[in-house]
Parts: sequence; structure tokens; C-alpha cells
Amino acid sequence: MTTLPMLLRALCLPTFAREYLVVAAHAAREGLSHEAYLQTLATQEASDRAARRVERLIVEAKLPRGKSLATFDLARLPPKVRTAVATLREGTFLDQATNVLVFGNPGTGKTHLVCGLGLELVRQRRPVLFAPTFQLVQRLLAAKRDLRLAAELKRLDRFDALILDDLGYVQQDREEMEVLFTLLAERYERRSVLITSNLVFSKWDQIFKDPMTTAAAVDRVVHHAVILELPIPSYRAQAAKARSQASSGAATPDMKSMGDTTVNDE
Repeated sequence: MTTLPMLLRALCLPTFAREYLVVAAHAAREGLSHEAYLQTLATQEASDRAARRVERLIVEAKLPRGKSLATFDLARLPPKVRTAVATLREGTFLDQATNVLVFGNPGTGKTHLVCGLGLELVRQRRPVLFAPTFQLVQRLLAAKRDLRLAAELKRLDRFDALILDDLGYVQQDREEMEVLFTLLAERYERRSVLITSNLVFSKWDQIFKDPMTTAAAVDRVVHHAVILELPIPSYRAQAAKARSQASSGAATPDMKSMGDTTVNDE
């Protein structure tokens, strides 16, 4: 004879199976109705299911550990950028397939910032994928060689947000340029991309080679986009300066606060 726990697990209701006796005892003590009993169990099942989905999405997103907005020193950002970040973390920009472009010199926290935003989106149960641009381009090249580029693009399409880190470090091969442009064109006005780069738009011809292709790529990513510029000092340079001052015996800032800021390094 099939037991109730077995039936509940077969129906993919693990929280029901685990908690129904405990909740039944509580319902009996409190004199709850059958409807209230089921409501309590259903609420617990829905809550646990949402938590499990977030856990799966965090693993799937491949976000670097430790890079959240909670560990990012937002006070270092210009006021307009802080305001934009506060809006972006709500996640509504994904519904309009709006892109986010983050520009700054090495060490200014570009990667940390977009990863922090990515984690906020995952917590809202939005599928996100983080990848260094050169790695993703190599994956697309391999798919193209195996005649499965369309399938790979379809797989990437299920992510509401695709984080392309360090766009300027693509190896500048024509084949790489072509698959990168194909990816951006495929997601245009359909899915969001979050891009970090230390190359301003006027230097994107170093990536896309051909002026027409460069113009077309820029046009697609900026048409619906929020652009964040980080004109701030390098976290790594500041940390190195602090270490140098400490070793020479000079007066230094509080080292605990310096340790907090170094986690913003890219």
C-alpha cells in the first residue's frame, strides 16, 4: 500500500511530506480548520520551493563568491551612479531587456558591482549567468565549429541577464568578433546583457575590427541601456599604498576598513 509520504514525494511536495504530522498536531491543539491546516502546509511548501529555486539559480549563475552589494563600498561611487544602482537592484530593467554597461579603469570594482547586481537578481528568482567574455566567446566558437551555435545561443537565451565581464580582453580574432556580435544581436531587445569594460566606445574597434560592425554593436548595446562610469581610484592601488605606509611606519587609515574595501577588487 502506498503511504501518504510516498504520495506527497511523488507529487513533488517534500515539505508537505516532512511537515504534515507536525502541522497536524499544531492544528489539533489550536483547533484549526482543514482549510487553515492545508493553507499552512501550502505556504511552507511554496516558501521552501522558492528558497530551493534561488539556491539552484545561484549555483547556475556561476557568480564569483564574496562579490555582493553588501560587501561593495557604494559610498565610493558618484551620487548619480549610486542612484542608478539603487534602481537597477530592483530588477525591473530586465522586463524591458535593458542593458547595463559599466566602464572604469582596472581595479575600480566593475566586476564586483555587476556581480552584486547579478546576485540581487538571482534572489528575485531571475536566471543570471556570469562569464568572462573571452571564455564565453571560446564556448561560442566551439559550438560554431560543431555546427551547434544556434543551440548554444538558445541555451543562453533562457538567462534573463547575461554578465559579460571584461569585454576588452577578447583576443581580437575575426572569428571571435563574429560570434560575439552574433550573441549581442541575438539578445538585442529580447534579453539583457551586463557588460564591464575598460575600453570606452571609441576604442571598441579594437574588438570588432571593422568600423561598420563596431558601430552596429555599439548601437545595439546602447539603444536600451544604463551606462555607469566609475571615475574612482583603484581599490588595489589604494590597498598597496596602505600596505606600503604600514610597512614604513607611517600613519595609516584603520586597517579593518581597508580590509573591507579590498574585497571590491576585480
